[in-house]
Amino acid sequence: MTHLDRINAAIAAIAYPAQPEQLYEPIAYTMSLGGKRLRPQLVLMACEALGGDVERAIQPAVGLELFHNFTLLHDDVMDRADVRRGQPTVHRRWNDNVAILSGDAMLTMAAQHIAQAPSKCAQQVMELFNRTAMEIYEGQQWDMDFEYRDDVSAEEYLEMIRLKTSVLLGCACEMGALIAGAPHDTCERFYKVGEQLGLMFQMQDDLLDVWGDPATFGKEIGGDIMNNKKTFLLIDAIQQAQGDDALELRRWIHDEEALRNMKVPAVTAIYERLGLRQQLEQRMAALAADVKTQLSLIDMDEEHRKGFERLVDNLLHRMS
Repeated sequence: MTHLDRINAAIAAIAYPAQPEQLYEPIAYTMSLGGKRLRPQLVLMACEALGGDVERAIQPAVGLELFHNFTLLHDDVMDRADVRRGQPTVHRRWNDNVAILSGDAMLTMAAQHIAQAPSKCAQQVMELFNRTAMEIYEGQQWDMDFEYRDDVSAEEYLEMIRLKTSVLLGCACEMGALIAGAPHDTCERFYKVGEQLGLMFQMQDDLLDVWGDPATFGKEIGGDIMNNKKTFLLIDAIQQAQGDDALELRRWIHDEEALRNMKVPAVTAIYERLGLRQQLEQRMAALAADVKTQLSLIDMDEEHRKGFERLVDNLLHRMS
C-alpha cells in the first residue's frame, strides 16, 4: 500500500457526526474532493526514511491535511473564490457562514488527530503544529495587506510565502522526523527541505494561475491577476516594466471595475513581453537543485532519497 493509499483510507474512515448536517457535510465534501495530499505524504515519507513506524504517523498526517483544508475554506471566503479542485467552493455551495464555521470545526478536528502522535514526541509535535499555525495566520494577513500596496519587495513577498505556504510543508517533514525519533539536527534539516519545497510549490502556483489549464489546475485562471495578488510575477513586473508597459500595468492594477476577459489577457501579455515566465522557471530549477543538495546531507538510504528527488521533480513540472 502506498503512502497516498494509507492517507486516503484514513481520511475515508473519518466518522462525522450526522448532526448538525450543515456543520459536518461541508467538511466531508471538502475532504472528498481529493487533492495531492502532499503534506501528509511528506509526514509519512520523512518518518519512513528515518526508520520510523509509519502507522504511528498516519493520524498526525491526516491532522495536517485537515488543517490545510481548513485554511482553504477560509481562504476561499476571503478571496471570493468560486472553484476549488474543479468543484464549487464551500462558501458558494452553501454560504460564507457555513464555510467559516465548518472551517473552525476542521481546525479542532486537525488538532485532535495531531494529538495522537506517539507520547514520546507528542509535546514536540503539538508545539511544532501550534507555532506553524500561527505563522500561517500571519502569512495570510500579510497576503491581504499586500493587495493594497504597490511597493511590496521581493524579500517581503518571500517572507509572506514562507509563512503562508512553506512552513506547513516544513512542519510536515519535521513532524515525520520527530515521530521517527530523529536527532535535532536531522529534524531541522528536514524542516528546511520542506520550506524549500513550499517555495517551489508557490512559484508553480503563481505560474499556473496565469498559464495553467483550468481543466487540470482545478481553479479559474487569472484569479491572482483579478485580485491584484502580489505574486512573484506581479512583483517582478512592477519592478521591471518600463514605459508603456509600466503605465498599462498600473492602470490595470487600479481599475476596480476591470472585466476579467480584458484584464487577465492584458496583464498576461505584459508578463510575456518581460519574459517573466522564463525567469521564474529558472528560479524554480535552481531551488530544486538546492533541495536535492540538502537531501544528500540527510542520513537515509538511496531508495528513500530517490523518492524525495522524484517528488521534487514532480513539483517542478506539476500542472495542477
